[in-house]
Amino acid sequence: MTRKDPRVVVLGGAAGAWGDTSFAAPQLLDSGRCDYILFEALAEITMGILTRARLADPSLGYATDVIAMIGHSLPRIVEQGARVVTNAGGVNPKAAARLLRNIASKADLQVRIAWIEGDNLVGRLEELRGLGLRELTDGAPLAATPLSFNAYLGARPIASALDAGADIVITGRCVDSALALGPLIHEFGWEQDDLDALSQGSLAGHLLECGPQSTGGLLTDWEDVPMWDDLGYPLAECRADGSFVLTKPEETGGLVDLRTVSEQLLYEIGDPSRYLLPDVSCDWRFVGLTQVGMDRVEVTGARGAPPPPTLKACAQVVDGYKVVGLVFIGGRDASRKAKRFGADFIRRAERLLERDGFGSLRDVDIEILGAESTYGPHSRARETREVVVKIALHHDSQAALSAIVRELGSFGMTVPGLTAGGRGLPKPTPLVRLHSYLVPRDLCRPTIHLDDAILEYSEPAPPTSSPETRRPEPPAEPISIGDAIELPLIAIAHARSGDKGADANVGVRARHSDFVPILRERLTAARVAEWLAHRIDGPVTRYEVPGIHAFNFVLRNALGGGGISSLRFDPQGKAYAQQLLDMPIELPAEWLLHPALAEGPEVEGARRALAQKD
Repeated sequence: MTRKDPRVVVLGGAAGAWGDTSFAAPQLLDSGRCDYILFEALAEITMGILTRARLADPSLGYATDVIAMIGHSLPRIVEQGARVVTNAGGVNPKAAARLLRNIASKADLQVRIAWIEGDNLVGRLEELRGLGLRELTDGAPLAATPLSFNAYLGARPIASALDAGADIVITGRCVDSALALGPLIHEFGWEQDDLDALSQGSLAGHLLECGPQSTGGLLTDWEDVPMWDDLGYPLAECRADGSFVLTKPEETGGLVDLRTVSEQLLYEIGDPSRYLLPDVSCDWRFVGLTQVGMDRVEVTGARGAPPPPTLKACAQVVDGYKVVGLVFIGGRDASRKAKRFGADFIRRAERLLERDGFGSLRDVDIEILGAESTYGPHSRARETREVVVKIALHHDSQAALSAIVRELGSFGMTVPGLTAGGRGLPKPTPLVRLHSYLVPRDLCRPTIHLDDAILEYSEPAPPTSSPETRRPEPPAEPISIGDAIELPLIAIAHARSGDKGADANVGVRARHSDFVPILRERLTAARVAEWLAHRIDGPVTRYEVPGIHAFNFVLRNALGGGGISSLRFDPQGKAYAQQLLDMPIELPAEWLLHPALAEGPEVEGARRALAQKD
């Protein structure tokens, strides 16, 4: 491929998760613009799923459909001279590379495939146990027999594989942003101490890693986003100084503007001044976003500091079994019938366990979907005539859960309007918990395989840490409102939420800089904790992100364990931002005429009330 501008490297994000659309890669290839195509596949939930798959079949353990999508597009990828980087290797990158090599061979395509290992720490448990590792959430020691234990590697091994001539690089567990940072290190020769550039490159990866979530996906103002069926996937036009323009292929759906980019910037991060990665500690508080054209946002201003001396490592640990059942209840008083059904079903389950000599249930979670039970005290649901009841149970015995779910069918002959929709009885599955630790980075030794050879590689030592310089958050000063109105938060802000293990985050961005002082004063950590108290079991911390007029809230122990261990229907907190945006907030009445105020029924009603008052 001959680049239109040799000073610019174009990265395309073709997958945001295992299960993303098969239309993404062809769309990016149709643009003819990609130097690199990135396929991100490994959510923390996914590692547990892949681990179980490999236990059942040693030839599996990788994201099968992502590898298949790469294989399907391989002729066009080779024709265009694009290179591919993916973490779809999961817990078995060797098998993923072997499959892709067979696909290339059958198609008579000449490609060099590298795969990277060294993240798997299961074989070194005794060595690591001697270090006294403690779980980051509860301080527990290293689990005795984890299903998997993988460190998050960085971008340097990917860059080295590309330096050696790899056309396709397949990794196991690495930080998602490394899929982009690796090619940029390779292309621009960034050294260990090019910290600001490394932070910018990591930010490019962060904006690409979730596919269309930076190009209109999940946007609060979803009605402004055209064509969900052909949502444009992101392109990052990257320069040697680290700055880049985020865009998407022409004539595709979606949207790239300050809202879409800022929401994704805030997605699933903690402290924005210390977003810790293996290659750099990122400070994204003062990132600048500039709309430089239609569906084009320039991103600058990320700062970097030396990375930490440790790497995050995650273990998957089996903790009994869980089962989730769904039934539909229709007719008058559906939600009241659902509440009674849930309570009576659990009582029968307890009777069964006692009768058959099983121990007690370890946990129960019942949600009535359609009756806004997940909103807790903020529910506005009136009596509805159809709901779905979700019952999730946790027990040490698979046999106990199997006996309990058998009782679901009998309630179809008891509760008016109840049906399972022909789904059959749910099957218990292992409940796998995510345990996170910090391991010394020098204990992780990445190995790079290129075709049939092993490349010489040693992880370079990171630069010496420098004293941290941290600007304090601006103080929240009292604001005199005068004539006041009450509107939902969505009128002056937009937001997005996500998960990190058992924790969640909600990023909230003001729609205009005029609204920031109100948010700083009124949208406190304490108020967010109070509003979401029915969903969280830990403290809430607020961080300000002044560069984009935003605040990031980290909610500890907010997901019922999180990931595949949670019994909740929303184990990743995807709806938390939507709930928070309904929170009422007091505003000056004159803001009803503010051009940045989001239109909605509450705004229209407030305007009518004010007009009648005048």
